[in-house]
Amino acid sequence: MATLEDALVEQSISKLMLVPKSDIHTHGGKGGRIKYYSKWANTDIRASERPFENLEDMSNWFNSNIKIHDNGKSGYLKRIEAAFAQAHEDHIVVLALSFGLEVIDFLGGIDNFIHTLNYYHDVYAPETTYYPELSLGRECDVNEAYDRIDEILCKNWFRSIDVCGNELAQPIKNFQKIYRKAQDYGMQLKAHVGEFGTADDVREAVELLELSEVHHGIAAVKSKDVMRWLRNHKIQLNVCPTSNIMLKRAISYSHHPIKELYENGIPVTINTDDLLIFDSSISEEYLKLYNNKVFSAAELEIVRQTGLKSYERD
Repeated sequence: MATLEDALVEQSISKLMLVPKSDIHTHGGKGGRIKYYSKWANTDIRASERPFENLEDMSNWFNSNIKIHDNGKSGYLKRIEAAFAQAHEDHIVVLALSFGLEVIDFLGGIDNFIHTLNYYHDVYAPETTYYPELSLGRECDVNEAYDRIDEILCKNWFRSIDVCGNELAQPIKNFQKIYRKAQDYGMQLKAHVGEFGTADDVREAVELLELSEVHHGIAAVKSKDVMRWLRNHKIQLNVCPTSNIMLKRAISYSHHPIKELYENGIPVTINTDDLLIFDSSISEEYLKLYNNKVFSAAELEIVRQTGLKSYERD
């Protein structure tokens, strides 16, 4: 089997796809390739060539180009299928797809939801170790979500919890009681923070929610003190380079803050975020970072191993 270094030096996506990798920051209904979904929809869907102005702009593109082809549950289930098929194709051996409460309800409640997801995992990516993640919207009614959390977590199926969406919607402290409950169930604690917010927001979220990992977290690069604190507390940042560029959180691959975060001793991983929007696989992300001289092959191997080991403490 080709090594990561061999594949990078040879500029071979096909060989990169044979190298075991992780994708631990990806949203379930947006985890597949555009070409996979496009074939099912019998239409030509192309990824946006222009960056998005904000999350609303990105959502509008998704609704107009992807969701418009959904046909009730069948379209959504095809997107789940696409996510697991992509994990199989790109040799993603550690996968953390996230799903919200609304998806659980859409698929008929927690038991039907688990049954459905297990089916798609077993059929399309049986060799992938799957770690389901419960994702709550930052805009959600926290009290309503808290009232449902035991019903969801008592199944012992979800392995981690996340808060995503508009970081400015409400204070992160509002989610503390939900995270303490998730902690009681032994879940890994994560949250989207530091994508649009500040370095101080990253530290505040980690401290208040007792996070072990942060999705994005790239704003931490603006504070040496926060980077030092993250390093000392071994807080992992699950970074999504193409997503950051397409949402104008980073200027380019060559100027992406992931390298500075890495050089300051913070464990980082490389992830897709929303592959069905950004259309850049894990293998492609590795090659882009290598070609833009962000990381050497040896450094990318360290990053790869960090992702593969993310759930070993579980």
